[in-house]
Amino acid sequence: QVQLVESGGGLVQPGGSLRLSCAASGSIFSIGAMNWYRQAPGKQREVVAMNTRGGITNYADSVKGRFTISRDNAKNTVYLQMNSLKPEDTAVYYCNAYVQTTDREWYNPWGQGTQVTVSS
Repeated sequence: QVQLVESGGGLVQPGGSLRLSCAASGSIFSIGAMNWYRQAPGKQREVVAMNTRGGITNYADSVKGRFTISRDNAKNTVYLQMNSLKPEDTAVYYCNAYVQTTDREWYNPWGQGTQVTVSS
């Protein structure tokens, strides 16, 4: 019905930048909030940033001022611009969204995740 596909992860040095993308596809009628989570080795998954369709954003304290979440509703895509990356940002980053299909059913799918590694 609906799938989310992340891209843009990779290896970057401390202080560097990456931009993650997450595109929703399928029989989509509308999309509500689109969010980014991450899970580091040995830790639970945590919220990184949230973005409503109207553009209201929220960030984890650990990334405020460094990360920016944005979206392109025409492309059904959410982005996470990550600047001033730190080793502690190393994690698998996951996209999550609330998606309404053309038959007016709501889904809350997850992407497959993309690895971000910050290391010198």
